[in-house]
Amino acid sequence: MMKNKRKIIITGSEGILGKEISKHFEKNDTILKLDLKFGNDLTNEEFVKKWFSKNSADYLINCFVTNDHINKKRKNKTLFEYDLKSFKNSMDVNIISLFSVCREFAKNNKKGTIVNFSSIYGIQSPRPDMYDNSHKDIGYCVSKAGVINLSKYLAAHLAPDIKINCIVPGGVLNNQSSKFIKNYSKLTPLKRMMKKNELNGLIDFLCSKKSTYMTGSIIVVDGGYSIW
Repeated sequence: MMKNKRKIIITGSEGILGKEISKHFEKNDTILKLDLKFGNDLTNEEFVKKWFSKNSADYLINCFVTNDHINKKRKNKTLFEYDLKSFKNSMDVNIISLFSVCREFAKNNKKGTIVNFSSIYGIQSPRPDMYDNSHKDIGYCVSKAGVINLSKYLAAHLAPDIKINCIVPGGVLNNQSSKFIKNYSKLTPLKRMMKKNELNGLIDFLCSKKSTYMTGSIIVVDGGYSIW
C-alpha cells in the first residue's frame, strides 16, 4: 500500500537550497513551486493573497531570499558603502514578504506546518577577515536574525493548529572561491562547508508525523561553526 502523498508548497523553489529540496520531495509527494523565475513575486501582497486562497497544502517550506552570494562577480563593499535601498530590500523580501506568505498560508489552511530558514549570520556576525576588503551585506544578516523571532512569534500565535520551525544553516557550498572555502572550513569543527542536499533529511522530519510536538524550534545546522 502506497503511503499518503504530502502536499508541499516550496517558495524559492529554484534557488540554491530550493532546487535540492524540491528534487527530494517531488519523488514521492505533490509539490507546488513558487519562484521569481516563474513570475511569482512574493513581495506583491495581492498576488500572495490570491495564490494562497486558491492553493492549500499540508506544509510550507520557505526558501526564498535575497542574498549577496560570495563569488567572483560580487563587488567589494563595506558597511559604509551599502545604500539604504539595499538594506530596505533585504527587509522587504526576507522579513515582510516572509510574514505575508506565512500569514496567508495560516489563513487558508486549518492545519499545517511551516519551515523557515534563517542563517548562521542571523545568530552571529560574519567575521570581517573572511571577506578581505569587503563586508557581508548587513541587510541580509539583520533580516535573517529577524526570521528567528518572526518564526517564534508566529509559532506562539498560530498554535496549536499551525506549527512553525526555523532552520539555521551554516555556509553552503555554492561556487565560492577556494580561498573562502578553505578559510571557512578551518573555522568549522567538521572542517568543511555544507553540501546543498544535507538539509533534506531534517526538512523531511519536520514535514512528517515524527515531529508532531515541535513548534517554535530554532535548529542550528552549521557543522559546529557557531560553537566557538
